[in-house]
Amino acid sequence: MKAFLDLENWPRKEHFLFFKQFKEPFFGITTTIDCTKAYETAKQLETSFFVYYLHKTIAAVNTVESFRYRIIDDAVCVFDIINVSATIMRDDESFGFSLIEYSPDFAVFSENTFEEIQRIKNTPGLFTREFPSENVIHFSAIPWVNFTSISHARSYTFPDSCPKISFGKMMVDENGKRTMSMSVHVHHGLMDGFHVGQFVDCFQELMNK
Repeated sequence: MKAFLDLENWPRKEHFLFFKQFKEPFFGITTTIDCTKAYETAKQLETSFFVYYLHKTIAAVNTVESFRYRIIDDAVCVFDIINVSATIMRDDESFGFSLIEYSPDFAVFSENTFEEIQRIKNTPGLFTREFPSENVIHFSAIPWVNFTSISHARSYTFPDSCPKISFGKMMVDENGKRTMSMSVHVHHGLMDGFHVGQFVDCFQELMNK
């Protein structure tokens, strides 16, 4: 389900009209996330840490309204639910784009994710299914690199307003604290640094539970 934002009464109308004209309307930040508690919880649940923090990511996305905004035909659409398209690596070192439905119930989301991972691993190609809607985020993990910044391949002629969230290598310090770099790229016509800050804070709170 989706609805369209009332642009005339939206405080960011001028911002939207300004930034949507840009050839590159996306901006991004990189920050460090404390994942000590989340890693311990995932191990206690005997589940994949990747699936665990993927769920916390999409839960935070669905909590912060601006992350549910998408531009459709020059209007701003607000989706009720956002799902996730994560890059899934295969044994041959290629990857495919997945589509994983969000559920606030981790057990349901975990089942959906593992089923999609297996489907991707057994299906060749990059696009292995249709993406019927823009209610997704683009998600990737780069667990081999502790990056301090990241950029994404983008076609300026392809309409795109989906947030792009990436995670780096998990690092462990001498006291056992675990951290990961997280990059968030978003369309400036839909949100500002304040909203990205809301998302980062929400995500960290979920990881700390």
